[in-house]
This record gives sequence, structure tokens and C-alpha cells, in this order.
Amino acid sequence: MQTIYQPKGRAREYSELALNLYRGCSHGCTYCYAPQMLHMSREDFSNPQHRPNIIEELKKSAPNYADSEVFLCFTCDPYQDINLEYRLTREAIIVLHQNNINVRLLTKAGYGSMGDFDLLHQGDKYGATLTFIDDPMSRKYEPYAAYPGVRMNALYLAHKQGINTWASLEPVIDPKQSLELIRMTHEYVDEYKVGKWNYDARAKEIDWKDFTKKAVALLEKYGKRYYIKESLREKCH
Repeated sequence: MQTIYQPKGRAREYSELALNLYRGCSHGCTYCYAPQMLHMSREDFSNPQHRPNIIEELKKSAPNYADSEVFLCFTCDPYQDINLEYRLTREAIIVLHQNNINVRLLTKAGYGSMGDFDLLHQGDKYGATLTFIDDPMSRKYEPYAAYPGVRMNALYLAHKQGINTWASLEPVIDPKQSLELIRMTHEYVDEYKVGKWNYDARAKEIDWKDFTKKAVALLEKYGKRYYIKESLREKCH
């Protein structure tokens, strides 16, 4: 069983190492690329399953990755509802820390992800995907994820506890809302990663060069660390 692995392609821009604890995700995001990548129907993908013996296998493989950082998770949300039953994310963080491995978390679960804040130390990073301010739009594209305000508040609470925070502004579906999200969260988000909307014809209607220019200007104004994904940088030439 593959546990920690090296992502390929665009995913590699977020992390050199990753771990997926569940197969599938219950958030139902319409823009999700994972079902296609995993060769699963969206129906099957939306009925997530835990990966049997993943923690036992992680205990065997983790010593090979000491002094590194592992991303949780690329093809699922580490704090989707199924995690309330199996608690694999908490167990994985403990194993990784025992092997001197930092974790970079990314979730849309909001308050449902805060139960592991007590485990996170200075080298870890807690992140949320921020796509909209508008709740109805979020429900349209991310029907079962936490509302935007809940995700932002979880970031704020993590920051108050001294946890390093970051936000994934990917996909950018409504550029105006993405820019406003930077303005709204810059006081408690330490780092931003920004990526375009892919695999949807409507993305061609967006002026990516204009958006990127404005996003970079805002991020530099606030003195934030940031990364613009390559596919978005390409649109600016």
C-alpha cells in the first residue's frame, strides 16, 4: 500500500510529499479533479471509504521521510465527515510527528477540523480552501463543505492559537470574490497559494492577467508570503 508519495504535475507545486487517508470525498465539489485522476465515477467518489491499515503502513514508511513536510490531503479532505468515525487524520499526525515530519493540512471542513489543533506545533501549517464569500455560490459549487465564513473563522482561531495558517485560493471562479477574500483574511492568514480554474470552459472568460496583477499587488501590500501556480503565471505572459 502506498502511503507517503511524491505528487506529480500541478500538485507538486503545493508539496513534494503527500498522504491520502481516505479514498473519495463527501464535499461534492463540482470542480474537483480527483475523481477523474482516480478513475472513479463522481457517484463512487462521493461515497468515501477509509483506507484499511493505512496507519499501520504509515508507521513502517514514515521513518524514511524524517525532517520533511507531508501534505494532507490531495485527493480527499482530511476532515470530511468520515473522519469523525475513523479519526485517521489525528492518528496520522501523531505518527508523522513521531518521525520528525511536519504536516501541511488543507480542508474545507471549518470547525470540524479544529479537534486536532492541540497536536499542531510550530513547523505545521493549517490551511483552508477559500473560493467564495457568497454562501449561495459556495453551496452551488461546494454543496457539502463548510460555509466560507466558518472556514475563515477556523483560520482565525488557528492563528490565535499560534498555528501557522495558509489559504488555497484555488480554483479562482469569481476573481472579485477571491480578491476580497485576501482583504478579509490577511490579518490572520500567513501564506496564500493561488491557482486558476481548470477543466471548465467558463474559465476562458476570465481576464487572468488582470486578476493576477491585482492579487499580487494585494498580497505584496499586506506583506504576505504567496505562490502563484504555474498555470496561472503562464496566462500573464
